[in-house]
Amino acid sequence: MSSSLFDVSPDNESSGFAPEGRVTTSPRATAPLAVRMRPRSLDEVVGQKHLLKAGSPLQVLAGADRGPAGPSSIMLWGPPGTGKTTIAHVIARGAHRKFVELSAITAGVKDVRAVMDQALTDRDLHGRTTVLFLDEIHRFTKAQQDALLPGVENRWVVLVAATTENPSFSVIAPLLSRSLLLTLQPLEPEDIGELVDRAVVDPRGLNGEVRLDPQARAHLLELCGGDARKALTGLEAAAAVALSAVVEADESDGDRDSEAADTPLITVEHTTEAMDRAVLRYDRDGDQHYDVISAFIKSIRGSDVDAALHYLARMIEAGEDPRFIARRLIISASEDIGTADPTALHTAVAAAQAVQLIGMPEGRIPLAQATTLLATAPKSNASYSAIDQAIADVRAGKAGPVPLHLRDAHYKGAQKLGHGKGYVYAHGAPNAVAPQQYPPDELVGLDYYRPTAYGHDRELATRVDKLRQIVRGGKNKK
Repeated sequence: MSSSLFDVSPDNESSGFAPEGRVTTSPRATAPLAVRMRPRSLDEVVGQKHLLKAGSPLQVLAGADRGPAGPSSIMLWGPPGTGKTTIAHVIARGAHRKFVELSAITAGVKDVRAVMDQALTDRDLHGRTTVLFLDEIHRFTKAQQDALLPGVENRWVVLVAATTENPSFSVIAPLLSRSLLLTLQPLEPEDIGELVDRAVVDPRGLNGEVRLDPQARAHLLELCGGDARKALTGLEAAAAVALSAVVEADESDGDRDSEAADTPLITVEHTTEAMDRAVLRYDRDGDQHYDVISAFIKSIRGSDVDAALHYLARMIEAGEDPRFIARRLIISASEDIGTADPTALHTAVAAAQAVQLIGMPEGRIPLAQATTLLATAPKSNASYSAIDQAIADVRAGKAGPVPLHLRDAHYKGAQKLGHGKGYVYAHGAPNAVAPQQYPPDELVGLDYYRPTAYGHDRELATRVDKLRQIVRGGKNKK
């Protein structure tokens, strides 16, 4: 794809918005506002200042090669609407560059190899560098990514790959090692506000044919969720609503001169009609899936009920599988609350069963109830720590023979081997606790379970200490 495709001139492009009597006939009027407002240079790019410093890989790619240090292949990783495609199109304008764009959704190995062959010819015969922009690279299979390696390694092409998923999991290691990973951050509200203000007045955008109420502007920034494309799409839709209202008013007024009318004002009502729900960044198979559930569990562990409910709401609103949330609550009940509140596990299991029975959206109620109770419950990881320590000892070889008096004595010949000899039946002992050795010899007196001082653990601490004294016959613990 040639870079000329992205040359946009204010002189030959209409905004596509005009009140009645001033309908544009420009063929470019059908292009989305976000496409028309795509920056033409890195100076017009908002946000991502950490990637746009002088001499940065992006600056080198967008300009001419400087000495022996040529341009590097790069991976652009970030959420939707943060400028990955925009940056690629700016790079397309670089001097002595041929820009080719492929989509991982439609391109195959044959397409990649064709680009590589042509790039090698262009480099050797014409001295021209080919920049290959590959969108959604995480959708490429391993074989398709392997096909990129020769061209990237020998710099037949300079690869600019974009992905919304963590490249560490979705891109093969050889390709990662031959590229620079550049992480794009979510845009700040002031960055998106700058884009919105520019789009209102720029001839490529709305060309000043509408005005934007400050409250409507704030509403757009709130609903877009850090996605510049979503903000511009919402602005375009809201402008259409505002202009339609003007046309309807003109028709109802009959002879009213629309040319003399005031410039239409985009209000909160218009932005609400255009965008009735905030954009939520969430991918059920990617980083947001893991990041939000991690924050959810850590908020429960940290006893911040409000934060826990916030993350629960995010998952519910994003369409996360409620059974997954319920399973995590069950784990949290044992891992973080445990013996401090023995009812926590019952609560979590009951919530999981309730979700299975009633489904969504009503299932949000037992999930919220369980989240609230778990977040506000006393916390103890004593049993969780105990089993991990016990497993670690077993893996380290601390698993001596079972004491003879505890071994199975029900089969013929067991008594001759000494199995069961000297075993004291606990129910026949005072308080139903018999003093005798239970662990293997090398683990006698070792404490795995150490109750905390919180919740029900306080009562268990006293009871466990008394039980150990009786069972061990007063022997010191390790």
